[in-house]
Amino acid sequence: MEILIELKSALKRQRNKGSTAQDPKEDASISCTISCEEESIKDKTEQEPAQDNTADEFESNDVQFSDSLKSDEMGKSMRMKREEGKLRTLSGRVFNCQGKNLRINIPLTTPSRTLSAISYLVWGDLVNQSSRKCGPEGSKLNINKTKLHHAEKMIKGAFIELYKGLGYLKTYRNLNMLAFVKILKKFDKVTGKQVLPIYLKVVESSYFNSSDKVMKLEDEVEELFTKHFAEEDKRKTMKYLKPHQRKESHTVTFFIGLFTGCFIALFAGYVIMAHISGMYRGQSDTIYMETVYPVLSMFSLLFLHFFLYGCNIVMWRKARINYSFIFELAPTKELKYRDVFLICTTSMTAVVGVMFVHLSLVAKGYSYSRVQAIPGLLCLLFLLLLVCPFNIIYKSSRYRFLRVIRNTILSPLYKVVMLDFFMADQLCSQVPMLRNLEYVACYYITGSFKTQDYGFCMRTKHYRDLAYAVSFLPYYWRAMQCARRWFDEGQTTHLVNLGKYVSAMLAAGAKVAYEKERSVGWLCLVVVMSSAATVYQLYWDYVRDWGLLQFHSKNPWLRNELMLRRKIIYYFSMGLNLVLRLAWLQTVLHSNFEGVDYRVTGLFLAALEVIRRGQWNFYRLENEHLNNAGKFRAVKTVPLPFHEVDDED
Repeated sequence: MEILIELKSALKRQRNKGSTAQDPKEDASISCTISCEEESIKDKTEQEPAQDNTADEFESNDVQFSDSLKSDEMGKSMRMKREEGKLRTLSGRVFNCQGKNLRINIPLTTPSRTLSAISYLVWGDLVNQSSRKCGPEGSKLNINKTKLHHAEKMIKGAFIELYKGLGYLKTYRNLNMLAFVKILKKFDKVTGKQVLPIYLKVVESSYFNSSDKVMKLEDEVEELFTKHFAEEDKRKTMKYLKPHQRKESHTVTFFIGLFTGCFIALFAGYVIMAHISGMYRGQSDTIYMETVYPVLSMFSLLFLHFFLYGCNIVMWRKARINYSFIFELAPTKELKYRDVFLICTTSMTAVVGVMFVHLSLVAKGYSYSRVQAIPGLLCLLFLLLLVCPFNIIYKSSRYRFLRVIRNTILSPLYKVVMLDFFMADQLCSQVPMLRNLEYVACYYITGSFKTQDYGFCMRTKHYRDLAYAVSFLPYYWRAMQCARRWFDEGQTTHLVNLGKYVSAMLAAGAKVAYEKERSVGWLCLVVVMSSAATVYQLYWDYVRDWGLLQFHSKNPWLRNELMLRRKIIYYFSMGLNLVLRLAWLQTVLHSNFEGVDYRVTGLFLAALEVIRRGQWNFYRLENEHLNNAGKFRAVKTVPLPFHEVDDED
């Protein structure tokens, strides 16, 4: 903290001193001397690109330090080789500033920091190989305002976690005292003796109970936080250190029931009207099935997945799986299962209601040209709600979702955390939904809805190629996340996991080729590639993700520790996962329900994959909770930006 204060003061003096001679837009910096023990390589990360600031607009107050909190402890990377250490931190060199030997470590959590560090290493290897040793005066290092801003965020997050840990310690002491008293009361009641006063007198006078060191440390943290991060505002300090938990309301439960009833009624009316008009029969209305049905299918798969996430939360809570800590969710802003169910029921009521109105207008004789824009407006409405900047409809959760999607799309530039790769795994099960999304976007953006030319997107080559690329993107993103984790941690397990997604991409490519040219050769290739990918995925599901199939376990074919009491549930889930993993056989068998449009069969199979993913989610987090399978932190620690080193180091 003292280092940060000194550097900020020096930066302020430097800025005031050069304010008359410098451009006001220029980023002021402090010149420091790098110690001669380290290599003299020019720092390429003095200023971060403007895109980092643009991406930070999605940040909310309670999670504005998420990038810094998610980084690993720098002590781990210091045990790596020197070249690896340079890539894992923005600047791991020792420098002398304000009379102290310091090491500044800014974790590589954003694309700008990652690219800056890579360019720094390349520059050092290719350009400055001849200048490895320092001169007598040492080389210069500029610590600018951007670096100090990141350092301040890291220290601020460390104070918050320290205060939270002190609160846990105080709670731990109180619970132990309460448990001790209750045990002795029970003992006195059973035996008829009066030992409680004797033992309680000794325990209450012990250091464990009488020490006020924790309270003093809490007061000291509050004082420092108020002085340096809250502008002497005590209320602002407590907003960060003791955020209020959001109370659950019975109003939410009421609206869940209300919208559930509305959804059931509207869905029944829609099914009856669709049956009467023959929309979903084998000889159905082609225009409706090609233009409107993809919208309904897309929203159905999306909110089915979201509904299963709500069911996962219920099961995690009952099994006492600490999903909030594993996902690093803000306790004051995370979605509870009631919130998830409310979003699902409200959204599906709106979707089915719009579809019912649209189908009613078509049945009454309105031309498609007059009502075709209705599904597009529905999609636009949901998109506007997702990016709405106003603090309504779970803004923090919406923006957290957007940040996770951004991190996934820009893999491997962002550091991978549990929530990021968990979301990428969900997207791997939503390929049909993504293809529908791409088709609907193409249909309305190109204006094809005005002429009902639904075949335009499949006739145009670049749109057709994009549709095929969507099938590969989720697997590609997940593979890039595995590559980034191998780069950060150096464990070959991540490369083996990467191979699983490469096999999935090869299987998807074979299916795409078979759809273009239905020959026996391509069919055999589809069977071989899909079978190999399925075996690979099943092994990873059971052994790695779920931690099962341990032959020497006390629970046969399972693992030693189980959160569910009934073992048969695990065996049933393993069998169900096997069956649902074989859904690709429909590509070979071309099986359809008799008298039902093939698109409905496709939706049914896609829904089965979503259900399989919902089941996978529970066991994946159960294994992470018990065994830390992903090697993420079991205890939340926050790295500090400055490390003072001795002259000997």
